[in-house]
Amino acid sequence: MSRTQWESLICMLMTGLDDKKSVYEVNGNNITKRIRFLGVRFSSFNFTVEFYRSVFLVQPGKLLRWHAPKRVKSTLKLDVLDVINHEWSSADYLVFNTGQWWVPGKLFETGCYFQVGNSLRLGMSIPAAYRVALETWASWIENTIDPNKTRVLFRTFEPSHWSDHRSCNVTKYPTPDTEGRDKSIFSEMIKEVVKNMTVPVSVLDVTSMSAFRSDGHVGLWSDNPLVPDCSHWCLPGVPDIWNEILLFFLFRQQVQ
Repeated sequence: MSRTQWESLICMLMTGLDDKKSVYEVNGNNITKRIRFLGVRFSSFNFTVEFYRSVFLVQPGKLLRWHAPKRVKSTLKLDVLDVINHEWSSADYLVFNTGQWWVPGKLFETGCYFQVGNSLRLGMSIPAAYRVALETWASWIENTIDPNKTRVLFRTFEPSHWSDHRSCNVTKYPTPDTEGRDKSIFSEMIKEVVKNMTVPVSVLDVTSMSAFRSDGHVGLWSDNPLVPDCSHWCLPGVPDIWNEILLFFLFRQQVQ
């Protein structure tokens, strides 16, 4: 899941503890967005909630062996899952998401293009690449995960509320008009891929409900007040609702 949702989940779980000192980050790290792995241990209950930063799920790579155009600086290996995947298979519950970084500003405008096998795919669109990446993830799940031990969930795309000119206006109240943000080609692809998998995967669909929450973004309260943020969410806020749904689902699974 996203780091913000993970932080929200940690805070929600903490509210049920009398001894807050029994909770700690396993490596003594502060929680920041720049650390690739974070794990918070709830020692009184003998469980850990881990976060692995993998914004594409598949593996970024350096440009090798190609006489590529100068605009190509790096690649995204669509058929290779992120190397950090070896840490995932032992979990009791896995919650995935990816989508926010699948935009030209994080890809083509930085010189990052798509790679499949040894082939550089300069003409491949972002939605087509996203589909290949999802299928790579699905193949890993089916070949690696034991459904009798591990439950898998995939959280859908979280909408942003940038204007057409990339300006950010955080509203005072939720918007009555989603302006089409309640639909996402990424979310639909997730549902399609999951539907055809042999290992059960539950979809946590947050796209439509979050599309109304133009009031919930960081805005001018970001790390850099000169650069408002209409992608990330305030806490407490919208990610808490996602986790309410997640926890309800997990508790229901335990009862059943």
